[in-house]
Amino acid sequence: MALIATQALLCNTHGTFLPGPRPRSFDSDPSSLSRHHLYYCKHPGKTWPAISFSIPTNPTSQHSTAPVCRESRRKSTAVSPASEEGDGDSLRRVFQVALWTAEAVYISWLFLLPYAPGDPVWAISSETINALIGLSLNFLFILPLTNAVGIRLIDAPVLHPMSEGLFNFVIGWTLMFAPLLYTDCKRDRYKGSLDVLWGLQMFLTNTFLIPYMAIRLNEADADGPPSKRSPLGSVMTNGAPVVGLIGGAVCLLSAIWALIGRMDGDFGSITDRWQFLISYLGSERLAYAFIWDICFYIIFQPWLIGENLQNVQKSRVPLVNYLKFIPVVGLVAYLLFLELEEEK
Repeated sequence: MALIATQALLCNTHGTFLPGPRPRSFDSDPSSLSRHHLYYCKHPGKTWPAISFSIPTNPTSQHSTAPVCRESRRKSTAVSPASEEGDGDSLRRVFQVALWTAEAVYISWLFLLPYAPGDPVWAISSETINALIGLSLNFLFILPLTNAVGIRLIDAPVLHPMSEGLFNFVIGWTLMFAPLLYTDCKRDRYKGSLDVLWGLQMFLTNTFLIPYMAIRLNEADADGPPSKRSPLGSVMTNGAPVVGLIGGAVCLLSAIWALIGRMDGDFGSITDRWQFLISYLGSERLAYAFIWDICFYIIFQPWLIGENLQNVQKSRVPLVNYLKFIPVVGLVAYLLFLELEEEK
């Protein structure tokens, strides 16, 4: 025997309840009272005491006839913060693995293995070394431009304008990455010196920027403000608009120089220069590496700018957010509209 209270009392402390089947009309089927155990009140406004009664039952019928509350059956569909954090952590690890893999491929393919165009580092030719020295002397077109106005303290090496343009295009773009790195909100996760990092990136290869992009994805040690910038970082940050204008001008000049530079030399028309560029990329390891650098910059520029839009003037955020995907142009815009609070 089981003692069962009315549905109203059963669900009163557990939330709403599922309504049972509608009772049959009293007039149409009086015998239904005995089957459904329903009691009708002649005075709807009056509160009646709970009525309890005994009915024969068995273990199986007890679960089928007992009223069920919605609150006890309700299932939560919301995603817990721990689940969201786990998904974000997994995605972060995927990006880190991809970046470290890219770094391994970059070093092995461009420096060590003999399969890429040109000579690996361990078998570099004297011709490649001489070309590298000549390009370095024409750094940012300083010597060619000073020679053009009659200043000849040192004569600039005469190299193909396409090779000079490609070299200085990458250098001008790398120059503008300095203020971007020094204003990166996650720069403290990299425990090394940003001065050394950017110097190696600027004067050697882009291989040093890839590990930084992976390390900055590490979990933050604390929620405190970023550390104070170095003297070089302060100069680059305070002069960010100037750096942006110089870097943008160098990139533009590089493109023009590659097409029409040294017209008095025997470098042919634009079509001839384009054909030289194709053969240059397919035969010289240094030029081949520059293309890799440009591809990585195309990925890293919008990535870094997008995570540091809080450093941009509020009125210019939509513009910079749109231009960040355009190579070089987006970085120039970020540096021109950079606005940082003074560090204490």
